[in-house]
Amino acid sequence: MNGRAYKVMLYVGCVLGVYAGAAVADEKGLDPSRFALVTIALLIPAFVGARVWFVVRHGPVSGLLDRSQGGAGLFGGLVLAIVVSAPVLQLAQLPFWTFWDAASITMLVGLIFTRFGCLMNGCCAGRSTESWLGIVLPDTTGTRRRRYPAQLLEAGFAALLLVIAIAVRNTVAGGVVFAGVVVLYCCGRLILEQLREPVVVATPVGR
Repeated sequence: MNGRAYKVMLYVGCVLGVYAGAAVADEKGLDPSRFALVTIALLIPAFVGARVWFVVRHGPVSGLLDRSQGGAGLFGGLVLAIVVSAPVLQLAQLPFWTFWDAASITMLVGLIFTRFGCLMNGCCAGRSTESWLGIVLPDTTGTRRRRYPAQLLEAGFAALLLVIAIAVRNTVAGGVVFAGVVVLYCCGRLILEQLREPVVVATPVGR
């Protein structure tokens, strides 16, 4: 399928996510330019962590640097970005929890667009089903069959979390938005994961 479409949507999601997060950061009294620069810098360890997480889970380890064999795991990217952010944010003089509250908006916007990239690429495809919820969609091999629209369901879930995060951003203590987004997403992901097909390591995929 079209791996280029996935990359384009990932890029668009990152760009729009940074703008959205910067707007929230500005609202919270942070320098939006500094927020944007730090967020862009943290994308590097995020992509590295995502790739490592995928390879550790699905292998082969020898393919870690093989760009032709895609694959990324969202949780690995998040964990490494959080760890690296501690010294980076201290150096940039940005408060940790306030930054991550705003960065939650960046993550959700990025996730929404990325899942549409997955839909066009065929990665993260849903399992076959005869349920009314099924839609005829391809996987990474181009095989079309009636499937759970896993990518659309996750994009919709991310959009719901985005609406909630924006609605409560100024009514809760620092760090609550970030923690809430992470916890709720993980809970939702546990359910949505059951609707996905097993990973086939062949083309660029996002997990």
